[in-house]
Amino acid sequence: MFMRSQNRAPRSPSSRNISTGDVPPDKRRKIGSARSAGVATVGRGRQPLAAVNNRQDVVASASDMGGAEGSECESVEFTKEEVEALLNEKVKGKKFDIKGKMEHMNEHIRKLKLCVKWFQEVEDGHVQEKEKLRNTLESSERKLTETEAAMTNKEEEFNSILTELKLKSTLLQENLAKEESEKLDAIECHRRETEAKVTAEKLQASLREELGKAEQDKLSANQRVISLNDMYKRLQEYNTSLQQYNTKLQTDLATANESLKRVENEKATIVQNLSTLRGHYNALQDQLTSSKASQDEAVKQKEALLKEVNCIRGELQHAREDRDRQCTQVQELTAEIVKYKETTGKSVAELDNLSLKSYALEETCSSQREQILELQHQLAAATEKLKMSDLSVVETRTEFEQKKRAMRELQDRLADAELKLVEGEKLRKKLHNTILELKGNIRVFCRVRPMLPDDCATTETPISYPMSMESLGRGIELLQSGQKYPFTFDKVFDHEASQQDVFVEISQLVQSALDGYKVSIFAYGQTGSGKTYTMMGVPEAYEQKGLIPRSLEQIFETSQSLQAQGWKYKMQASMLEIYNETIRDLLLVNCSSGLDLTRAENCGVGKQYAIKHDANGNTHVADLTIVDVCSMKEVSRLLRQAAQSRSVGKTDMNEHSSRSHFVFTLRIFGVNESTEQQVQGVLNLIDLAGSERLSRSGATGDRLKETQAINKSLSCLSDVIFALAKKDDHVPFRNSKLTYLLQPCLGGDSKTLMFVNVSPDPLSVGESICSLRFAARVNSCEIGIARRQTSTRTLDSRLSCG
Repeated sequence: MFMRSQNRAPRSPSSRNISTGDVPPDKRRKIGSARSAGVATVGRGRQPLAAVNNRQDVVASASDMGGAEGSECESVEFTKEEVEALLNEKVKGKKFDIKGKMEHMNEHIRKLKLCVKWFQEVEDGHVQEKEKLRNTLESSERKLTETEAAMTNKEEEFNSILTELKLKSTLLQENLAKEESEKLDAIECHRRETEAKVTAEKLQASLREELGKAEQDKLSANQRVISLNDMYKRLQEYNTSLQQYNTKLQTDLATANESLKRVENEKATIVQNLSTLRGHYNALQDQLTSSKASQDEAVKQKEALLKEVNCIRGELQHAREDRDRQCTQVQELTAEIVKYKETTGKSVAELDNLSLKSYALEETCSSQREQILELQHQLAAATEKLKMSDLSVVETRTEFEQKKRAMRELQDRLADAELKLVEGEKLRKKLHNTILELKGNIRVFCRVRPMLPDDCATTETPISYPMSMESLGRGIELLQSGQKYPFTFDKVFDHEASQQDVFVEISQLVQSALDGYKVSIFAYGQTGSGKTYTMMGVPEAYEQKGLIPRSLEQIFETSQSLQAQGWKYKMQASMLEIYNETIRDLLLVNCSSGLDLTRAENCGVGKQYAIKHDANGNTHVADLTIVDVCSMKEVSRLLRQAAQSRSVGKTDMNEHSSRSHFVFTLRIFGVNESTEQQVQGVLNLIDLAGSERLSRSGATGDRLKETQAINKSLSCLSDVIFALAKKDDHVPFRNSKLTYLLQPCLGGDSKTLMFVNVSPDPLSVGESICSLRFAARVNSCEIGIARRQTSTRTLDSRLSCG
């Protein structure tokens, strides 16, 4: 509707003047009368005018008439045939009648002007009518939109009410089902309790019978006890008499012994007298024989007395054994009496408990019956409310069905458009990630440490972070001598980033190692830029733990949670350092003491640790200590041991600088017992030695050799990165132990992440720019696509940790 009014040619003021001023007054009066007649008949259709020839007479006659007042309100209408006839009209007149032709032409021009004016007026009328229709349409659309919004609000209210009622209904149904189940359980429990009560009563009756029997046994046992007590008293009296007789025998024995001693004494005196009075032997021979006879009689008496003593002792022993046997019988009978008393007491207590339980169950059942009745009433009321709300919802839906159709169509279109937009965004992200994965780039993160008290004191920092949408969180700029050096990485952490913030970004990468991928994370940067803090941190403080302890905690926690799905894991840890192009095993027993660079070299120095790569891209170091680990506690102990054994020294850049490349390797073997699937993942966490120029480090002597070895290995790493970036046929991995050890990470199928650490010290801007340039080259390198190491072979019993 708007195109027609816009494409209409504008009317010039001259044409307006001509159309109103050149027409004679008398003719304008006739035209005005004709226009008024035409306006009157517009409602029922415009009537065709006379033929063009007749119209010429009318126009000619009208030109002779005057009247200025008619020119303002008079007009004329044309039909399609009249306009075509007017356009096709030819000049009439004689051949040399120029004046007649000019008059005819002037009349024809006046007619054309009148026709044009009529067209313009009709067009203005159409434009006004179109504006009115458009306003009417907009007002109706506004009213419809308001009505639809009101209906939408009402529908949402009804939907919310309906949802609440449905939720209440479901809750009530669930409660009813629960209460019914509880009721059934209670009935079943009551039935069981009734049965238990009956059995308890039977048991009580049997116990009563047993109690009667036990009481009879008790009476008989009491009688036996009384008789035994009497017997015991008699035995005690007999025992006392035996003891008295024993004492008497002992006194007789003592007197016999004394007489024997006296005889022996006499014998001794006789022998002495015999030796002294040997000359009187013959005279005293008779006395000697008599003495010998008396001595023999005394010996015989002594032997007879000894035999009697032995007999008396045997009788005493028999009496004691009889006494002990009677005592044991008395104790057994006493124990039986106590046992009968205990059993009768327990039976009575159990009977009381069962009666109390039955009473409590009856009360519970009655209360549950009352609750069930209340819930049934509530459910009936809620059902009635739900029915009423359903009826009201149906009525409102039928009222606004037609108006909602158009709204639904618009909503569907909008939803389709939004869905297409979301799907397109997801597809774009997925394709972007797929392209990055297929490209095989090494991901690079940058981290800036905070300012330290030892740094150069200045108010301006040489590091800034772009705030544009493309570079937000990924860009960093360094300022040197008034020139800015911008860099972009996969992620940039400023000086305020915590250890947890850094770990969150790599947690999914660590999870990939548990899923069967080879994952490598290494830290690069100058001395004092925070590499060791990023990788190790302070393990004793939770907030300052580095990537290594946090990664291992996540792996152990996740492996424990996966045990419910049938997964079993075995993990092996190894730690080494590359010091002056020599591999040192940090887990040897003789390396566990605290060591500095002045220590005795007893950590496997002289041993050749050969690096080997198999066909699957796995790296093995010959004769390296590998420890099975099952918990974070064991790994923490190994990390402390390795930290004590690592080579450190003092330089101008740092008081306690790592002078070697530290490599922590965790091999993960997993088996799912239900699917018989196996995975083999490797997690390499590498803390590289500090990279700096000799002029900055101030190294001399042994420190100079160490710095040269470190810079040489890092230079070889740069050569490898540049060769990979250029896609050279030959990549010099074997030029350094470090690059040869990292070959699967840089040129294989490993998921590799590099942390470039930057110091904010203005004196270290040159070193920081060199580190960031190297990291940018690393980010452009292409390595193989990471593959998951899985298989479905037989289960390996060695995967359990003991």
